Amino acid sequence: MTKLLITGANGFIGKALCAALMADSNDAGHYRINAAVRTAAACPDAVVPIVLGDINANTDWTEALKAVDVVVHLAARVHVMHDEVAEPLAEFRKANVDGTMNLARQAAQAGVRRFVFISSIKVNGEYTRPGCPFTAEDTPAPVDPYAVSKYEAEQALRELAGKNAMELVIIRPPLVYGPGVKANFYSMMRRLDKQMPLPLGAIDNRRSLLALDNLVDLIIICIGHPAAAKQIFLAGDGEDMSTTQLLHRVAAALGKTALLMPVPVWILTAVAKLFNKTAAFQRLCCSLQVDIGKTQRLLEWIPPVSVDEALAKTAQDYMKNRRC
Repeated sequence: MTKLLITGANGFIGKALCAALMADSNDAGHYRINAAVRTAAACPDAVVPIVLGDINANTDWTEALKAVDVVVHLAARVHVMHDEVAEPLAEFRKANVDGTMNLARQAAQAGVRRFVFISSIKVNGEYTRPGCPFTAEDTPAPVDPYAVSKYEAEQALRELAGKNAMELVIIRPPLVYGPGVKANFYSMMRRLDKQMPLPLGAIDNRRSLLALDNLVDLIIICIGHPAAAKQIFLAGDGEDMSTTQLLHRVAAALGKTALLMPVPVWILTAVAKLFNKTAAFQRLCCSLQVDIGKTQRLLEWIPPVSVDEALAKTAQDYMKNRRC
């Protein structure tokens, strides 16, 4: 039996990961799980809650790491819309670099065998040129404070892992969607559900996304697969779409028709610059593709859930829990 410590166990990915691991454990007795959470009330069912509050450079992981074989580190300070802190990078570093390294050092001292770190495709960069997807071997080019902090954590973890026996695995996912998704993907579903006209009917880009179930499946493989040690993996569904195609397919999953106006990209570019929304424009109109060939080859991994299956599941959850 493998004993795991899952940080961020009460989050979007963490809840799904714990549920999948417990289902596997119930079937075959594979796992015991310590779930690091901010509050006990937020702890997933059927795991051991380790209440730690906010994770930082001073967190004491002694109890959480007892007899643990593998750490899956999901907890992080993620994008903050309209962040008003004076020094955003400093704030990201507190959790994503200092907090991560504090955990990793204590894990190595405790004899943890493997440390699985969930990073971000933004470490590679913000967008790709047509036909040139990101690969795990590309020179990193993080831009925003969040991405910079994730890259700094990767570098520090690799240095630490080179000095001890703890195996490091890094996964860089693109945008993850699935039941319970929030932020921009939820807003997109809400607009499509209300059949609001959108000026996005002529976007000829390509973007890689990652279904929650596919990410969970990959993480579970990386927990134990021998070939995962000391590797960086990019993840995706294996099917890239334009923004326009995605909107049509999400609308179909909601049982609606997407009302998309074919506004030329040059007009969208001009409007984005006028209203200082260039970053939002890039997310909508630029390409961001990932090459998952290495992940498939080394781990013999095939994303188990198709895009349409994942969108249907996401839409069903949205409709069940949607707010007026």
